[in-house]
Amino acid sequence: MLKNRATAEATAAYAGRFPHLPANFRSTLGLAISSIGVGTYLGNTDEDSDRAYAEALRAALRGGINLIDSAINYRFQRSERTIGKVLAEMVAAGEIRREEVVVATKGGYITFDGAVPPNPHQWFDEHFIKTGIVSPGDLVEDSHCITPGYLERMLEMSRENLGVETIDIYYLHNPETQLVEIERAEFYTRIAQAFEFLERAVADRRIAIYGTATWNGFRAAPTERGWLALDELARIAREVGGNSHHFRAIQLPYNLAMPEAVTLANQGVASQKTTPVAMAKELGMGVFASASLLQGRLARDLPPILKEAFPELSTDAQRALQFVRSTPGIDVALVGMRSIAHVEEVLALMRHRPASHEALMKLFRPAKA
Repeated sequence: MLKNRATAEATAAYAGRFPHLPANFRSTLGLAISSIGVGTYLGNTDEDSDRAYAEALRAALRGGINLIDSAINYRFQRSERTIGKVLAEMVAAGEIRREEVVVATKGGYITFDGAVPPNPHQWFDEHFIKTGIVSPGDLVEDSHCITPGYLERMLEMSRENLGVETIDIYYLHNPETQLVEIERAEFYTRIAQAFEFLERAVADRRIAIYGTATWNGFRAAPTERGWLALDELARIAREVGGNSHHFRAIQLPYNLAMPEAVTLANQGVASQKTTPVAMAKELGMGVFASASLLQGRLARDLPPILKEAFPELSTDAQRALQFVRSTPGIDVALVGMRSIAHVEEVLALMRHRPASHEALMKLFRPAKA
């Protein structure tokens, strides 16, 4: 395994090698992190996709992108394994240092091993039930589990796949899934147990910090069953980890079509409602925006107003990403990069500064009567 983790000194040194990417690196979680990170969710579970991702990751790390985001279930562990292979190769070749790269992954969903087995139920029974890693009552929707025993196994598998001693950010993956089947009181009990495990993992230097990566939880209304209260999660973290707890990051969708992270005041007490991003910043947390291009659906045919707001950019994908990474409070915009061409398009955007407040405001001007 590659030793150590991302550090302030090393990430700053990495950022210093890219003076042609103005205002690209932000001080996030005490590190210098690129304003855009590589996502690894989409793609087939085959060797061609593995090779394409590997080429894209090399190009991204060489070009000025130093955050890589994954999850153990992405492409049935193949994404994590590809990341691990590339990191090991580039560190061995002296192209990068482990301490320059921020590696994030997630645990919570059941995953297969590289491909769907012939008999998925039998495979799961043999690998998780009979081994005692998961009890039937631990599962929600036959696919989601956040018990300490399960997270222990997932964390170790992720460390092995990624080939790193310490994962920089470890997320509970869509914890709101649990609320489909259990009551909120039980949910908070499970969260507390998960956070206790993650605090121990920090103490063991297996992870640096932890967080929650959500899809609906922080975008839902408080009246909805799957809504997550960020201040309540932070309270639980303080209970189990004290004031120096390591619950330090959230990931949630944010893009032109899903703006709730900065527009929906669904957090805090009734008299002081605020948005998920504002609450995260109040709590001193890093904010990582997923689905910046909504899985490619915002990469083309955008309204002409985007061209007016960002005339210096040449493609709709760049304009959609510019909107996300330029939004105050968003630390990193995550986007899937499955080819060198995708990386080159992103790097071309990063040669421009994030948009000004005035440019962003052009997107919100009143419609003509």
